[in-house]
Amino acid sequence: MRKLLTSMPFRPGQTPLAVVPNLEKTLFDYYYRGKYDEFWQRECNDFERNFPRHADVPATFTGGWFDPFASAMTGHFTAMARQNRTPQRLIMGPWNHVAMRGEASFVGDVDFGPESVWGVPHYFRQQLRWFDRWLRDIANGVGQEAPVLIFVMGGGDGRRTPQGKHFHGGLWRSEYEWPLARTRYTPYYLHSDGKLSTDPPRGDDPPRTYTFDPNHPVPTVGGSLCGIMELPADEGDLDLMWKRFLSPVTRLRNLVTVGPAHQKEGPHVFAARPPYPLLADRPDVLVFQTPPLPAPVEVTGPIVVKLWISSSAVDTDFTAKLVDVYPPCADYPEGYHMNLVDSIIRRRYRNSWETEELMEPGRVSPVEIRLPPTSNFFAAGHRIRVDISSSNFPRLDLNPNTGEPMGRHTHMLKARNALYVDRERASHVVLPVIPAE
Repeated sequence: MRKLLTSMPFRPGQTPLAVVPNLEKTLFDYYYRGKYDEFWQRECNDFERNFPRHADVPATFTGGWFDPFASAMTGHFTAMARQNRTPQRLIMGPWNHVAMRGEASFVGDVDFGPESVWGVPHYFRQQLRWFDRWLRDIANGVGQEAPVLIFVMGGGDGRRTPQGKHFHGGLWRSEYEWPLARTRYTPYYLHSDGKLSTDPPRGDDPPRTYTFDPNHPVPTVGGSLCGIMELPADEGDLDLMWKRFLSPVTRLRNLVTVGPAHQKEGPHVFAARPPYPLLADRPDVLVFQTPPLPAPVEVTGPIVVKLWISSSAVDTDFTAKLVDVYPPCADYPEGYHMNLVDSIIRRRYRNSWETEELMEPGRVSPVEIRLPPTSNFFAAGHRIRVDISSSNFPRLDLNPNTGEPMGRHTHMLKARNALYVDRERASHVVLPVIPAE
């Protein structure tokens, strides 16, 4: 797996999936088809397009803030709640793709406290109550409960737990709609001095620039993904006799942290290099953060990042990441920089997913990056941070900056990318702020 990732682009007939041609074809459908075409229009690939055909039946939508399907899950619930008459329910916890069924209170490198744990028995009890009510008509109180249950992350002391995890904490809260009706969508502006503020820029500040080198990308340090896994050749002290009886799935290990993690490179981080800096200290990561917050701020809901950008390349990527920055403490002398959500836009799709449009080098234009929803309590003394860059590898595909067809590039180029933060081109992030009660 490591060799595959470092020798991209993939080539038909040269991947391990070549022995199962239909699976390799699926890989290359994903890899080559960047624009929305007849492949993506299939019912199995585009649920949203077929929402009007959805049956009007009671449904529960359950997901996690660190699940790559967080946007799809909340969007599906919102659409069904709007179009159906039958009850719809949404449950979102501090989980990755499978943690809801687990017994641990942590995901990635972060612990959310014992209240976050569901596990299979509790999950099955919740399912049984739902089915008893709507399939067997048993009056068990399900119909009287609030339709939305979310876990608001944060509020912990930020110290290291006995298991070696960062304690972020959180609590469950019932709501009556999604997104929350009381949300205040608040622009936070990116300033040339690195500040993130609700005050828009007032002058003609110069753009912030950086060089994106696809041969030295920003490495993935946590995030929302199902897993990038390998079957290790050397399994250490695992007894050879027992290996024969273990499923290969149970022996897989992740190449990257799934979920939240301190945003710092290290020997354990795939694609990282010495001297293993904080991501905030990389020259190809633009950091914008608030001063230490005088009072807590809750951010709950979907997030939109609106940027004015240009590039020396005809095509490049822009990434955005929301981070909760803890102040330094005895356990974390550098502080703890906890990733929440992130996403990306490939510039050729800035105006449409149906049509590719390469750029004119140096020309300034707007782009919009939609981040998945989250629910996080930024405690007093913390900072709200937004990182802008052009890569997050291997979770997100690398852009070679050449403008060649998707997945079929022959070489890679460095791109000099610029982010505009002046009065007329005020790049900003719109945060869904929940007023304090």
